[in-house]
Amino acid sequence: MTRGVLVARLDSAGDVLLAGPAVRAVAADPQTRVTLLCGPQGADAGRLLPGADTVLTWTAPWITDPAPPVTAASLARLEQEVRSAGIEEAVILTSFHQSPLPLALVLRLAGVQRIAGASVDYAGSLLDTRLRPGEDFPEDQPEAERALQIAAGAGYRLPDEDDGRLRVTGPGDVRHLVGNGPYVVVHPGAAVPARAWPPLHHAAAVELLAAAGHRVLVTGGPGETRLTATVAGVAGGDLGGRTDLRALAGVLAGASAVVVGNTGPAHLAAAVGTPVVSLFAPVVPAVRWAPYRVPLELLGDQNAPCRLSRARQCPEPGHPAFPG
Repeated sequence: MTRGVLVARLDSAGDVLLAGPAVRAVAADPQTRVTLLCGPQGADAGRLLPGADTVLTWTAPWITDPAPPVTAASLARLEQEVRSAGIEEAVILTSFHQSPLPLALVLRLAGVQRIAGASVDYAGSLLDTRLRPGEDFPEDQPEAERALQIAAGAGYRLPDEDDGRLRVTGPGDVRHLVGNGPYVVVHPGAAVPARAWPPLHHAAAVELLAAAGHRVLVTGGPGETRLTATVAGVAGGDLGGRTDLRALAGVLAGASAVVVGNTGPAHLAAAVGTPVVSLFAPVVPAVRWAPYRVPLELLGDQNAPCRLSRARQCPEPGHPAFPG
């Protein structure tokens, strides 16, 4: 008889990919049936994670930006979906600046009997297992390892044969997109503007890579086609708007290397084992969010004035993390 365990990561695609090892840790227990709860930006990534039997999508008013209104109907929908999924336990994965308590309250009302999370605040009856950041585990560690420690607090650990790297299931067949021969991927977009290298810097990088003999493919989402066209220019191949997340995983898996900012595709590249040149703005710490356990070249001034500001728009003129 299996029991339903909810693993919650309500953030973006990159955050969900970093939760992948923790999802596998819960799924490694033969008595569990894992339901993954994601926000709308992370649901597609959740569907790529090994170990997730079902993915539920819900927009959390304390996570999503811009935030939706708090409504009884939205809370009731989540409560009903949790009850319908037969959830008995929950493992709530959060970053250092987030609290598991709002979601824990909703899950308690949905009848979830056992809940684990990490909280600096008194949790009362909301958490059965409360890990204290800074006491039970260090904050300055990779997000994937933080999630694994929360899962371990709930009693779930990776089996010895699992090396704990990021993984995704079945990257798409993209031979019709990438053609023949080796290539490098440049991904210029980022969900948070403060984490993006300027477009013309990307375009110059494409030209330099092409001049050095590399075939360069430029990737981006449906809303980034003008950006990818600018960056690709005449030297690169423009794949902007032509890949969903699974197909993008296939493109990244075949690349010799990926040049990308601190955004979801950086973690997708890590999940398919492709080396990453990370254009990392220090508005968040690289020790937590740099591509995980993959060959890595970290670029960007990690002591720039915007350091640790968590800004969505760079607060400093000239984007000093990337001078020149």
